[in-house]
Amino acid sequence: MTQSIYLEHANITVQNLQEAIRFFQTAFPHFKVRGGGNGTREWVHLGDDHTYVALNQARVSDIRPEKDYDKAGINHIGFVVPNVEEIANNLLSNGYKRDFPKETEQFRIRDYFADADGNQYEFVQYLSEVPEEKNSYATAT
Repeated sequence: MTQSIYLEHANITVQNLQEAIRFFQTAFPHFKVRGGGNGTREWVHLGDDHTYVALNQARVSDIRPEKDYDKAGINHIGFVVPNVEEIANNLLSNGYKRDFPKETEQFRIRDYFADADGNQYEFVQYLSEVPEEKNSYATAT
């Protein structure tokens, strides 16, 4: 049996756990707290039956410098979504700002938002199921 590889979760430490939950539930209203704890640090797994984000409450308040893609580290995390406009509208109407201009391409639409800690997330909607089209690197319009 051949099984697809997929990213199950991302593990992120945040300044304000409740604010991070609000960001993700604004983008993905169906995300629920799957579990959590408050041992050495407060944490939750927030998601659905297939994917989630592990959110950890930071112990030290130390916001990292903004990412500029020149330094080593994670620049953004991308989510494939069925309707990027719906997610963007949810985020914008709840006070979140675009972190990069929306990109509309022939076979996909991408929109970028940052959470309260400056972590950037890409939301991508594919307009084709054909792998060669989905994975096209044509210039954005």
